[in-house]
Amino acid sequence: MLSRFMSGSIRNLEREYSCTVRLLDDTEYTCTIQRDAKGQYLFDLICHHLNLMEKDYFGIRYVDPDKQRHWLEFTKSISKQMKSQPPFTMCLRVKFYPPEPASLKEEITRYLVFLQIKRDLYHGRLLCKTSDAAMLAAHILQAEIGDYDPGKHPEGYSSKFQFFPKHSEKLERRIADLHKTELIGQTPETSERNFLQKAQMLETYGVDPHPCKDVSGNPAFLAFTPFGFVVLQGNKRVHFLKWNEVTKLKFEGKTFHVYANQKEYEKIILMYFAPTPEACKHLWKCGVENQAFYKLDKSSQVRTVSSSNLFFKGSRFRFSGRVAKEVMEQSAKIKREPPEIHRAGLVPSRSCPSITHGPRLSSVPRTRRRAVHISIIEGLESLRDSAHSTPAHSVSHGESFMPRSRSQATDSSEGAAVISDEAYSPSDSVLPTPVAEHSMELAVSRQINGAPCSIEEEKESEAGTPMRGEGGEFGDTQEGAGGDSALSEVEQVNKFVLSVLRLLLVTIGLLFVLLLLLIILTESDLDIAFLRDIRQTPEFEQFHYEYFCPLRRWFACKLRWVGGLLINK
Repeated sequence: MLSRFMSGSIRNLEREYSCTVRLLDDTEYTCTIQRDAKGQYLFDLICHHLNLMEKDYFGIRYVDPDKQRHWLEFTKSISKQMKSQPPFTMCLRVKFYPPEPASLKEEITRYLVFLQIKRDLYHGRLLCKTSDAAMLAAHILQAEIGDYDPGKHPEGYSSKFQFFPKHSEKLERRIADLHKTELIGQTPETSERNFLQKAQMLETYGVDPHPCKDVSGNPAFLAFTPFGFVVLQGNKRVHFLKWNEVTKLKFEGKTFHVYANQKEYEKIILMYFAPTPEACKHLWKCGVENQAFYKLDKSSQVRTVSSSNLFFKGSRFRFSGRVAKEVMEQSAKIKREPPEIHRAGLVPSRSCPSITHGPRLSSVPRTRRRAVHISIIEGLESLRDSAHSTPAHSVSHGESFMPRSRSQATDSSEGAAVISDEAYSPSDSVLPTPVAEHSMELAVSRQINGAPCSIEEEKESEAGTPMRGEGGEFGDTQEGAGGDSALSEVEQVNKFVLSVLRLLLVTIGLLFVLLLLLIILTESDLDIAFLRDIRQTPEFEQFHYEYFCPLRRWFACKLRWVGGLLINK
């Protein structure tokens, strides 16, 4: 009896596994779920834990053993999507940024989006001018510590916060001045709403950067925002395509294609190269989901999208959620008492340090760090002037979701829109796809965009995988320019040979089908109206008596000759 009970318990344990989800405030939610549970079940558990109803903006992200990020698909089994063994570690993140986050119905939703944008700001994904950065940081201060109090907040108190990948003393003084003078009396909820209103006006709002290269080999970051498809190079937005202009997204191997119609007769095709085929597929799936979410009026309009063509086996994917307009309509119907919010402003955070952490740690003194920062910025300026940038006309956002002031601001812009005082180079550790090489630009961005602690913290909090040594972080994948070009040439040759072989197989298959049809027409006695009509045509009769019959006699003669040789031997 005891052995039967023990064996039953073991079988139940084998059918269950533990799953840990790191939330936006860096707390963790751990649960035990069935092995065949789908992603929707886990997502519903988290939303119930958070008392979240406007949940369509969020998703669960995980990282596979190859450091490639993925969004958990809610319609599929969790265990079949994960390439690692349980227990699993994932992260709750904003997947679809609200077009107007400050207008969200519930405060709990606004607070979670606030935490996501605060994280984007800290890790260099959200870039802005220095004046905008100071106001955003001041709103964070007001939301987390309240009004300025000389007794509690000594001189230089703002330096104990880490708002951005890097700080300067001038910026810290400006943040403190704004906090002391302009934000007095604001509640955390008001400060968070004002923060969201400011953030949604920025060009990099909602950007989750995908590192790629253009046709000239220049680094670029591709992203999908609530308003359209964006390409960032240096400190400029070199391409912007509204969602209603994008007609098709396609990928083949590492190559990503964007097809668009920008005017009445102007067609555009953009082509970029991802680091790996897996990164390119992830980029394509993100684009398909974002286009469906923001562009369509109803989820019933969603169609399965395929990246295949005649000679390449492609992927099929379908967005399975509700679209933005449906989410907004459903949010307007929410009628309940606002849930209690447990803000984590004073809770130690791995990725967004708060004032309880004490002064920032640095490997060099402040004066030396500022000198290094100035030299790096000067080097970036010289590189920026000489670097190639894909020419593009910066179009206005003009979307139905876009705030009017933002649309007017972008309408007046000409050429490539400058988005920041510095180049857009988020830390390589926080990119959604692994980068195959460690060029000088990435080395510079590592110094600019994050202290070593921020890189380790984001890897720990996002990936949930052990760190590699500093010296060997990119050593296993780094190759010289000659090796990269030789590898790309070999890949192009292999791709061409594969396409030729597929074309040959398709041709042989078609000929085989035609041969079978010819044999059926000439040799069978099937009395079908379709075949009978073909046999009675003059052309077929001429072909049958002048070509097919002599060819059949010739084959029969040869077969008899070969058979005779075999018998004589």
